[in-house]
Amino acid sequence: MKELIKSFGFAFQGVFTAITKERNMRIHIVCMIYMFFFLFAFDFFEVTRTQTAILFIACGLVIGSELINTAIEAVVDLHGKEHTQYGKIAKDCAAGSVLIFAIFSVLCGIAIMYQPTAFALLFEYFIANPVAIVLFAISVVIFTIFIFKGIPFKGKENK
Repeated sequence: MKELIKSFGFAFQGVFTAITKERNMRIHIVCMIYMFFFLFAFDFFEVTRTQTAILFIACGLVIGSELINTAIEAVVDLHGKEHTQYGKIAKDCAAGSVLIFAIFSVLCGIAIMYQPTAFALLFEYFIANPVAIVLFAISVVIFTIFIFKGIPFKGKENK
């Protein structure tokens, strides 16, 4: 049981490392936070359980592929800092897989959440609640800083 718990710890450490070191991972996380917030915090969108599951799967594939991409980049860099054709292929293909998953995830989101009536109601909500607009603007600033600056973490740097 102790080994199982340790393995979960290592897995969470990997996710945390990717979030702290990879800007694109932070972009994916922020997009997911906004999407699920607007989906669950407001009653404007009509989404079935199956559609919700599809959104979770699509997001999981993007995050999972970003983690694999980060791992491949680290292994290629571990081999050496010199640029090789094989290293370039590995990195480019891994990044390409993230791109493909992200594009299709966005398409899933559009297919499921494109509901003009829901967006009109959301817009009316924000117009009627100026405090909500201010809070949204503050969240955009905070998340923008998070995306470009990351998490200020003063831990051991792995070399």
